[in-house]
Amino acid sequence: MMKQLLFMALASGCLSVHTMYAQQSSKRTVKLSKPDVTTVNRAYVADDKGMHLDARDGAGIAWLNKVAFTTGEIELDIRGKDAFQQSFVGIAFHGVNDSTYESVYFRPFNFKATDSVRRVHAVQYIAMPLYDWPTLRNEHPGKYEKPLEPAPDPNAWFHVRLMINEDLIKVYVNGSSQPSLEVVPLTKEKGKKIGLWAGSGSAGNWKNLAIHDTP
Repeated sequence: MMKQLLFMALASGCLSVHTMYAQQSSKRTVKLSKPDVTTVNRAYVADDKGMHLDARDGAGIAWLNKVAFTTGEIELDIRGKDAFQQSFVGIAFHGVNDSTYESVYFRPFNFKATDSVRRVHAVQYIAMPLYDWPTLRNEHPGKYEKPLEPAPDPNAWFHVRLMINEDLIKVYVNGSSQPSLEVVPLTKEKGKKIGLWAGSGSAGNWKNLAIHDTP
């Protein structure tokens, strides 16, 4: 009996170690300093500090080649700037093509705005092409965009963690234990493309990208 209990304990311990290793090994770090990307309506510069996308009219994406994502967590650092209507920066995921994808993005110029209405428009979820921000704001005000509390410095790097599964998306900023945004996805058409996203007239910087796939 004692031998059986000892064997079960050892087996459980091995299983725990194996499970822990499997969870750790699911993390993928993407080197943005030496990226393999396909850009849409943007040019990029990459160095040891990460990747920079330039500003152009219309939204732009740097799709990460050979990187697929379905469910799990995405972590990265993003930096925009405190310039009104000139800083829309985020990440696209579940991309099917250049016009069909979901995105979570930020408006740093609204992070600490004195206007309380603008502060509500700090973080945004969209599902293109049917559910861009004007449609969501008009039809579901306050549901797919939220303020950030505490508000980050709009000119500094901020850390983002996205928890994404088939039925729920949660957005955490700067290590907060409470999500800044929590939404049910608006589309069932799930591609596997993932990329860095910039809105019209916006440049931005991205670094420290890591993907934790759901086991």
